Amino acid sequence: MIITKKALPRRTLLRGLGATLALPLLDAMVPASSVLAKTPAKAPTRFGALYLPNGIAMPSWTPSLEGAGFEFTKILKPLEPFRDTLLVLTGLDNAEGTPHASRPTGFLTGVRDGEGLTGSMPSNVRAGVSADQILAKAFGHETVLPSLEMSLDPPDPSGSGCCGGACVYHATISWRGPTTPLPMETNPRVVFELLFGDSGSTDPSVRFARLRRKRSVLDSLTDRVTVLRRELGPQDNSRLVEYLEAIRDIEGRIERAEDQQDLPLVDQAPGVPADFADHARLMLDLQLLAFQSDMTRLITFMFGREVSGRSYPEVGVPEAHHATSHHRYEPELMGKCSRINLFHTMLFGEYVEKLRNTPDGDGSLLDHTLLMYGAGMSDSHAHSGVGLPITLLGGGINTGGGRHIVYPKGTPLANLVLTLVDALGVRLDHLGNSTGKLAMEPLSL
Repeated sequence: MIITKKALPRRTLLRGLGATLALPLLDAMVPASSVLAKTPAKAPTRFGALYLPNGIAMPSWTPSLEGAGFEFTKILKPLEPFRDTLLVLTGLDNAEGTPHASRPTGFLTGVRDGEGLTGSMPSNVRAGVSADQILAKAFGHETVLPSLEMSLDPPDPSGSGCCGGACVYHATISWRGPTTPLPMETNPRVVFELLFGDSGSTDPSVRFARLRRKRSVLDSLTDRVTVLRRELGPQDNSRLVEYLEAIRDIEGRIERAEDQQDLPLVDQAPGVPADFADHARLMLDLQLLAFQSDMTRLITFMFGREVSGRSYPEVGVPEAHHATSHHRYEPELMGKCSRINLFHTMLFGEYVEKLRNTPDGDGSLLDHTLLMYGAGMSDSHAHSGVGLPITLLGGGINTGGGRHIVYPKGTPLANLVLTLVDALGVRLDHLGNSTGKLAMEPLSL
């Protein structure tokens, strides 16, 4: 390592014209005079909650065997390469309430949606504080963004699909306070600018001018990057180059999506790809960069809002997702539901593989990230919140992976969320409708 006297600060930011670049974790961030200089830099722990809308085709999700010898079902098959860090949890229940509104609302809060709500802008919206925001209050000051909330579906502007409840409940899983639901960002350009735009400026004109000229955020940082690379060893240089290439790749994909807005029949906000898979991969790659750069350690993400009417012709489902989810237990419709569920899990699996292949301190990003992936509804036709499809994946905390755990009927999902919050360093007596922490040994940082 070339740096011999002073370590590079972990919060090093490279600033250019309309751009701010946070760095990934580098070995040069370990004090060179310390014993730790002979080991890789220590990585922080991250938490991501990824939500699936409209329930699951449960027979194609739930393993038949409990314990370490379970077989991966059709929907879970893309996660088999990560068996060693995966837990499949069966038997957890969501808070009851309005059929669709309570499912995302209770996912991280353990609280049902408020009662008597109509329209898309109710004045009496009420739930509880979500786990990500509890963690953000405790640790969010350590990063530029305390938390990041993202989705692939905007709220329903018409309110037509809200089933008598407030549409806000369908479109977020993150609540800062009992009456403060957080909006989920759907536009990759907005997320990209949050991560790499010049957040220190209140005047966006410089950034907009750069966007109009199709210039990269990296263009104004070239000199600073060159100086930095002279101070880094070969391994750090390689890591930095890969990181910069990933940023440039994502920026190019966003620009191509924006160029699509000039094409006929494309009904998307500028920067949102018309193709669902392209949109999903872009947003998931942005999450990887957000974790890698330590811009945030807490991300919530929805593959879609509840009552989503999106169709999936690319996997043979031209019908709307919500309508298909009311399958009446007919094999053909249940098969279509499982195709949608499998499609989402395939995309998630790609993201997990990228996390595993991204170096981070003494391991990979996956080694230092805990992911909660699942739905707030099980049997979609019955709107059931009983026996939810939930998985934990990653090495952010020691979960003793590779198991299918079945909990007693009536165990609240909030018990799991309370357990995770505790394992991540925040001590709570209860959360929502929790009745206690889960027995899930080993479970530690």
